[in-house]
Amino acid sequence: MYKLTVTLFLLHAGSLCYGANTNTIPLQLTDSLSGKPVANAVVLLENGPAESPIEAEIVQKNRNFHPHTLIIPKHSRVDFPNQDNTQHHVYSFSPAKTFNIELYAGRPTEPVVFNKTGVVEIGCNIHDHMQAFILITDSAPSGRTDERGRLTVEIPPSADSDSGKEAGLLVWHPRLTDNTRMARFTIELPHSGPLELSVELSPEPASNDRLDGLQNRFREL
Repeated sequence: MYKLTVTLFLLHAGSLCYGANTNTIPLQLTDSLSGKPVANAVVLLENGPAESPIEAEIVQKNRNFHPHTLIIPKHSRVDFPNQDNTQHHVYSFSPAKTFNIELYAGRPTEPVVFNKTGVVEIGCNIHDHMQAFILITDSAPSGRTDERGRLTVEIPPSADSDSGKEAGLLVWHPRLTDNTRMARFTIELPHSGPLELSVELSPEPASNDRLDGLQNRFREL
């Protein structure tokens, strides 16, 4: 179970100017165990601006999924083209979407439709090191943290005008100790000042190049 801690720091008057229509909140995300910044974490405002469903792809190439993390609106369709010279068996047992595309080359007959929000972990039944994630959302992402673990989150005026209410902030990273769901934080509205958040990450994984000799020979074909 990962630890979630939230610290709010008040700004000195005049140190930050917010737009008249949108409250922009600087966010700093760190690892609660190491204290280091967490880069490339996905951040979403719960019940934020919605997006229409899209058509997307996760390509299998060089025995890896590309992209490793795909963020899509609910009801989107995702194709899984295989560009390798060997077959793959793509599957997921995640509650948000369970599916199974048995051994195939080229392009599957139909894309997979993701109608439920949540985190979907994807693997290949032939190549154990292959892993990817799909985040299905109701709201457009605020963005990803930079190398210093920083991101500016925009609170829409419709939400920020609700005095005494709260907004949910969702954070996800593949190395969360429970990466099957998003970490949720609460922001009191209206809010002014930066946010400093921390999540607990698992250690950096070892090299994922675990192909055996036969698979390495396939790579060279």
